[in-house]
Amino acid sequence: MTAEFPPGLLLIVGAILVPFIKGNLRSVYMLVLPLLGILQLMALEPGTFGTMSTYGVEQTHVRIDKLSLLFGYIFYISAALGILFAWHREDRVEQTSALVHAGAAIGAVFAGDLITLFFYWEVTAISSGVIIWAGRTNRSYGAGFRYLIIQILSGILLLTGAAMLSNETGSVAFNHIGLDSPGGMIILLAFGIKCAFPLLHNWLQDSYPEASVTGTVFLSAFTTKLAVYALARGYAGTEILIWIGAAMAAFPIFYAVIENDLRRVLAYSLNNQLGFMVAGIGIGTTLSINGAVSHAFAHILYKALLFMSMGAVLYRTGTSKGSELGGLYKTMPWTTGFCIVGAASISAFPLFSGFVTKSMILTAAAEEGYLIVFLVLLFASAGVFHHSGIKIPFFAFFAHDSGKRPQEAPNNMLLAMGLTAFLCIAIGVYPQPLYALLPFNVNYTPYTTTHVVTTLQLLIFSGLAFATLQRTGLYPPELRSTVLDFDFFYRWLAPRIVGRLMNAGERARMTITAASLRMLHGLIALTFKYFKPDGLFARTQGLDFSVGVGVTVTLLAVFLLIFFLSQ
Repeated sequence: MTAEFPPGLLLIVGAILVPFIKGNLRSVYMLVLPLLGILQLMALEPGTFGTMSTYGVEQTHVRIDKLSLLFGYIFYISAALGILFAWHREDRVEQTSALVHAGAAIGAVFAGDLITLFFYWEVTAISSGVIIWAGRTNRSYGAGFRYLIIQILSGILLLTGAAMLSNETGSVAFNHIGLDSPGGMIILLAFGIKCAFPLLHNWLQDSYPEASVTGTVFLSAFTTKLAVYALARGYAGTEILIWIGAAMAAFPIFYAVIENDLRRVLAYSLNNQLGFMVAGIGIGTTLSINGAVSHAFAHILYKALLFMSMGAVLYRTGTSKGSELGGLYKTMPWTTGFCIVGAASISAFPLFSGFVTKSMILTAAAEEGYLIVFLVLLFASAGVFHHSGIKIPFFAFFAHDSGKRPQEAPNNMLLAMGLTAFLCIAIGVYPQPLYALLPFNVNYTPYTTTHVVTTLQLLIFSGLAFATLQRTGLYPPELRSTVLDFDFFYRWLAPRIVGRLMNAGERARMTITAASLRMLHGLIALTFKYFKPDGLFARTQGLDFSVGVGVTVTLLAVFLLIFFLSQ
């Protein structure tokens, strides 16, 4: 393998052999691929290669810099951990599409032009749709179909925006784009769909929980973080992203608190964490960009750990609903411990990964004078502690005793969770290796007395608020229900509107058809009346009458023809 072999293509090409390899050998083969990919990245030098010209438009297939390498490393790491977690899985469709999905995401972050980006963008969409369908339930089929429509729409917008930029500038290079042109605005919308901007977000909650236990782990790692990378590359310092990010961080809290399905709670917390990244990109300083991309790195790990733990619960119990769980710590102690590590990481407890990455974004917001945004992000931090830091482990493993006594998760799942938990703690304790990978030089110390004390105060008061609400019965109970978000429009309203329109159309069609048939029957009856054997035009007439009728009709026809031709 040469250094100039496009990163990510190793996984895509390697996926071709997956259906033909059996048993543990297939899992070993799949695990070796991302490890080889990491070795390849370590051998790459900054620069570009794979430049070519198509119809006068120059394309650069591969661009190597610190930003792309950061995402390349974490994508390969998460692919390896996901494969290990799914070691016991025998679904070749899911395994093949998972490799293609990871490879396409890696290829996209190294794309030097928008056309190459578009190609990988659409491959990630199609492959992730197949991963959702691998859930093999009626709900997963429907969710996968809706997911594909939205993701392909994102790709169409990206291609449209790229064409407009090419027409305006003569270039499709993927550098800073901004909002100075219509093409740039359209591309931002394309990125926003994939990043789950507010009102464009609900494909995430609709689809991720419907994938299989292992499929959700792959989905959570790549799609939205690819969009974060694209925003960091193309729209750093775009102020509107600050406010979009703040909204993203805040609004999912209210849904996550009342949601019963714990995997769906994690999907909402994914929205919440993306908001921090988007806001950091919008602020656009070196500190905030470093914070945004490092938080993406840490987020992929702790979110994978949380989805792994809930996946293990679902695998052993058959449910991930808070109302049907509780007391699982008694027979699943390792899974419980790993889930708590993920919960502490996403809540930004000191000595855990989220603390040393999220704090950079908060500090940047404060330094740049975005007081309202800073306060919103603080509120969002407290909120994520409520619904992911406390709610997930509490209702799954403690709370009321469900009476379920499942076995501990399989060894491969435990090993994957253990390695991921180790990385979450390692980054929190010693963040310097991660900081060394960041696009800009880091001059930031997370462990200051002020920051540690402030964070602990926020977490303690949030915990006390949860305990108080729980003890007084004011905390929303875990109900067997479906929470309707913006998906109300396509889950309930749109089907009914479309249904009524189709019914009205069908009634109109039947009315028109009936009227047409009546007219046709009338015409047939009239024709039969005059041309039947004893009808007027079938009677024997004198020569003079017949000739007169014929001449009159002919002259009338000629007159009408001349009249219309002369107009």
